[in-house]
Amino acid sequence: MAQLNPLDTSPASHHADGAQPAMLDAKTLRKSWLNWAMHNITVASYDRMEGHGFVKSLMPAVEKFYPDNKARQAEVLMSHTAYFNTEPQLGAMIPGIVVGMEEQRARGEPVDANTIQSVKNSLMGPLAGIGDSSIQGTLIPVLLSIAISLSQGGSALGPLFYIVVFNLLIVTLSYRVFHSGYRLGVKAVDLFVSENANKLRECMSIIGVTVIGGIASSYITLSTPLAFNSGKVNINAQNILDGIFPHLLPLLAVLGVWLLLTRYRLSVVKTMLVTLVVSGIGAFIGIF
Repeated sequence: MAQLNPLDTSPASHHADGAQPAMLDAKTLRKSWLNWAMHNITVASYDRMEGHGFVKSLMPAVEKFYPDNKARQAEVLMSHTAYFNTEPQLGAMIPGIVVGMEEQRARGEPVDANTIQSVKNSLMGPLAGIGDSSIQGTLIPVLLSIAISLSQGGSALGPLFYIVVFNLLIVTLSYRVFHSGYRLGVKAVDLFVSENANKLRECMSIIGVTVIGGIASSYITLSTPLAFNSGKVNINAQNILDGIFPHLLPLLAVLGVWLLLTRYRLSVVKTMLVTLVVSGIGAFIGIF
């Protein structure tokens, strides 16, 4: 048997019997999507990131394209073990696109491995930017703010609301964009790698910052009981601060946490510990 060249980028040949590969059915597409949704960061590493999860997503489709050719399946899948990293939910569009392009390649259409890799690489960054700003920076803070309101008084409704609504929205989004990617194909490149995509990312970032600012001003409370006597006048430090800049202490607390995370690059856990220690010391000596 002739050796297959793993670097060969020519279109795949037809099956041995001359028949064209069958169109992917809904079950196979659903399985490919589910593999991505459940395994996108499986065996993640610094040199591969989501590469292995990407391969897991393609496996049902590639097995369908080349059902009797294990060597060809391995050749196609090996090329997708390279570094890949994007936002997992909105980024589900990329494996959907690649499944469609690999289907064209298996049919002998003029789609080669280099073209497929170029599409993957060109969409990773834009979809990561849009996904992070819209989901991590906007959707999650909004849902958490609602959940916090529902949790007041110790109600379990808040966490239940967040778990159910977040997962429902995320699963639906991931499923829809995967199938949209399969239908759009390379047209998605023009959709997301453009000036309009940059504007969309900037808008979502602004919305996310606004939402986080609103949550911080609504739910973070901090005051000081410090008071001084000047002759016969009692001076309340909190009243003076409110007269100069209302809610100044909560703002300083937010900015302090932001500096710990960005300038000093502390992890979230270390930042929480620093906040706990400062709060404890401040309460002990009577500042807070």
